[in-house]
Amino acid sequence: MAPHVFSTIPEIPADALFALKGRYTADTRSQKVDLGIGAYRDANGKPWVLPSVREAEKLIHEDPEYNHEYLAISGFAPFIGASAKVILGDESKAIEEQRVVSLQTLSGTGALHIAARFIKKFYTQSQTVYLSQPTWGNHFQVFETVGLKTATYKYWDDATKSLDIKGYLQDIESAEPGSIFVLHSCAHNPTGLDPTREQWVQILEAIKRKGHLPLFDSAYQGFASGDLKNDAWAVQRGVELLNETPILICQSFAKNVGMYGERIGAFHLVLPSAENKKAITSQLQAFTRSEISNPPSYGAKIVTKVLTVPALRAQWEQDLVTMSQRIYKQRVALRDALVALKTPGNWDHIVQQQGMFSFTGLTKAQVQRLETEHAVYLASSGRASVAGLNDHNVSYVAKSIDEAVRFTARESSL
Repeated sequence: MAPHVFSTIPEIPADALFALKGRYTADTRSQKVDLGIGAYRDANGKPWVLPSVREAEKLIHEDPEYNHEYLAISGFAPFIGASAKVILGDESKAIEEQRVVSLQTLSGTGALHIAARFIKKFYTQSQTVYLSQPTWGNHFQVFETVGLKTATYKYWDDATKSLDIKGYLQDIESAEPGSIFVLHSCAHNPTGLDPTREQWVQILEAIKRKGHLPLFDSAYQGFASGDLKNDAWAVQRGVELLNETPILICQSFAKNVGMYGERIGAFHLVLPSAENKKAITSQLQAFTRSEISNPPSYGAKIVTKVLTVPALRAQWEQDLVTMSQRIYKQRVALRDALVALKTPGNWDHIVQQQGMFSFTGLTKAQVQRLETEHAVYLASSGRASVAGLNDHNVSYVAKSIDEAVRFTARESSL
């Protein structure tokens, strides 16, 4: 048979994290640990449906008017309004002055895609998107797929396992004026290392001085520290300080409401004024209409109940504390276990980071040994999902890390 028209399409590598998950699932060893995929697990290593979400689902199904009709192109209106207040604050002047354009998206990735398309079509100052080094791997694909260029700015100092704020600011200053800078609003992925508030002000002032376009990726609000307002500080301070600059915000409710599979998110564009808001809204709606027609309703209705029903909102805020505190407890347990084992190196950075991930500092060789010899799975960069740790496995993980570190040290000395 002659080759068909698609027979020369090259195969590309599988997504690294989902391939990692596949290897973990296929592993038949009785003791194995998944520290790869970023999803919260409870103290027994099981998926956790938030109590606030369970109650919200009950309310939805008890409503005699509940249905599965199409949403508007922009999404579920109560969700859109509530999500904007969560990230911008109940007293937001931008919302009060009607300077915010918002629409529902397919979680944070969908919001980033809408942002990328909007920038590609309408932003004329630059077509280069700056991403932190390192960053979430999918960031590159999202922006490059629509034809935008990507570059990186310094972030992680491997020698000190701390933020390279000097290099960060230098890269902002040296970038072409009007460049796009993607900023992780909290719980930086993959390092778990965030700027201090003082450093955030330096970063935002440098962006303002150079006339760059900021894009905040907010995937972990409330999940990082357990406090919604605290985790939104950089975004809200940015809106105040950069009041003459449009600000793009991509918001996910996958992690902080545990709605991973429902793909609920929002895109917000904060404008300096309400001028041309209607036209901008129409263009954003056109993106949604051409790709998904309109967004899904079930998850949006659940999240809306969680955000707007006072009793559920209070329960949700407690759920956030539960998740963030359990993760921090495991950070401390892992660090302390490594110290007790006298594992070579300093491991304090594990507890200095926050959110779901820790940039452990483990090398690719050490990560490979953890997988092959101990069935402990984490990203090749050394990024570990701390949510995968619990009281039943943290000692085993620490002993496995200790063995891998010592083994590779012996190998390199030969």
